[in-house]
Amino acid sequence: MWPNKYVLLACRLIVGAVFIWAGVSKIADPLSFAQNVKNYQLVGQTLSFLTAVFLPWVELIAGLWLIIGLYPKSSALLISCLLGFFIVLVAITMARGLNVDCGCFGTFSRQADWWLIAEDSLWLALSLVLLFSPANDFCLFKGKSSKA
Repeated sequence: MWPNKYVLLACRLIVGAVFIWAGVSKIADPLSFAQNVKNYQLVGQTLSFLTAVFLPWVELIAGLWLIIGLYPKSSALLISCLLGFFIVLVAITMARGLNVDCGCFGTFSRQADWWLIAEDSLWLALSLVLLFSPANDFCLFKGKSSKA
C-alpha cells in the first residue's frame, strides 16, 4: 500500500533539497526577498522584512531535518503547511490580478502563476506522503516506543 522505503527516502531527499535551496537562496539576499514579499501587497514593509529574515531559516532547517531524518514527520508537517500557504497565496495574488515574482528561489524566482501552483502541489503531495507514511527508515531517530 505505501511506497517502499527507498521511494520514501527519495521523496525526503528531493523535498528536503528543494527547501534547502529555497532557504539558502533567500538567506543570500534577504532584501530582495523582502521586496518580493512586499510585492504581494498583503503586508507592510516591517512584516515583509521580518518574513524575509525568519522564513528562509525555517525552510532551511525543515529541509535539513527532513533529509537527515531528525523529526521527519514534524518537518513534513511544517513543509506541508508552508506549501499549502504558498499555494493559497499565489492563488489569491493571481485572483487580484497582480503580476509578481514568486520569490521562491531568490534570483532564480519566476512569475507566480498556475505552473507554480502545479509545482507546489506536487511538492505538497510528496510531503503529505512523507507525513502519513508509517515508515521511518533511514532516520536519525526512529521514535522507538518505551516499555515500562
